Amino acid sequence: MDFELTKEQSDIQKAAQEFAEAEFEKSFVVELDRNHEFPWKIWKKASSLGFLGLDIPEEYGGQGYGLLETVLVREEFSRCGAGAGISVMGTDFGSKIILKKGSEGQRKKYLPPLYNGEAISAGAFTEPDKGSDLVSGPLSTNAVKEGADFIINGTKTFISFASIAKFAIVLCQTNPQSDLAYRGMSTIIVEMDRPGIEITEMEKLGWKTNPCCEVAYINTRVPQENLVGEEDRGFYQTIEFLDEIRIKVGATAVGLAQGAFERALQYARKREAFGRKIGSFQAISHKLAEMATYIEAARCLLYRAVWSFTVGKTDPKLSSMAKWFPARIAIKVSDEAIEIMGGHGCMVENEVERFYRDARVLEIYEGTREIHKNTVARFLLGKLGEK
Repeated sequence: MDFELTKEQSDIQKAAQEFAEAEFEKSFVVELDRNHEFPWKIWKKASSLGFLGLDIPEEYGGQGYGLLETVLVREEFSRCGAGAGISVMGTDFGSKIILKKGSEGQRKKYLPPLYNGEAISAGAFTEPDKGSDLVSGPLSTNAVKEGADFIINGTKTFISFASIAKFAIVLCQTNPQSDLAYRGMSTIIVEMDRPGIEITEMEKLGWKTNPCCEVAYINTRVPQENLVGEEDRGFYQTIEFLDEIRIKVGATAVGLAQGAFERALQYARKREAFGRKIGSFQAISHKLAEMATYIEAARCLLYRAVWSFTVGKTDPKLSSMAKWFPARIAIKVSDEAIEIMGGHGCMVENEVERFYRDARVLEIYEGTREIHKNTVARFLLGKLGEK
């Protein structure tokens, strides 16, 4: 296996690094986090420079690259801006369902605005009483046909970007009579300015620049032409989408961990105690050595998952590994960064406290660690049980 990037990939990585280091200026990002503001200026500029939609075909407004190029940019943005980087790179959430399963008309209508700085999308999958468990019963959000429309009723929660999104891909129950509930779900594109939508912003631990919302649909009327792909296939579309997005979340986690590590390393090189640089103390140097090793292990696992996906060998087990393990490492590394910096690590201006908050949310986002361990175990035990 070749671990060396191509020249073009190296150029993309370097460009993303230079952009992030220039635009994610510390005091600016601190202020965004404090005020819970979306980084509009950074998002607009990132869009104009082609950092968004790297893995989207050019005919739909993207750059025509692949998953690895997207992962490289996500790493660099998260290394410099943590939560703000997550916000900028996640503004097309759910759009891959339209790309892979939508009609040509839907692709041309909804995708280009996401990558030219005109629109943001959201994915409305989670419900107040149904998060990771989509298979045990019907969704409370239902879509009933009436004439040429769907009438949608229900509530979705923990929906990123809902308050600033142009539209959302909403997972609904379209066939409550199906023998298995998940076989009766569909994905529907719902514009956020339609009557009957109530949005309530929610306060959370980290990701302060990424608005998180509860969305209620009350007799919301949507044309049936907004159905994405086949009716009653929404569960399968969502699972396929999650297999890819979890790898991207892993990239965010690796970048976040790298950023926290670099700040702790810089501090250990400069800070003096008892007449010595604190990095010369074995207790500190061993922490740094472990942090660097954990990050490299997480990155190798991430790139292995990227390779598998790129060559067409989508592996849910590997996608789950590449999500939960880097996210856990991001928490561990940012926690150790605070420990190395002591009281200074708890101060807002030194950033690592924000990295820790953002990392903690990251482990819950797109499936908890326990859910992903269940996925990995299911695949392992299934193989062991084969004749």
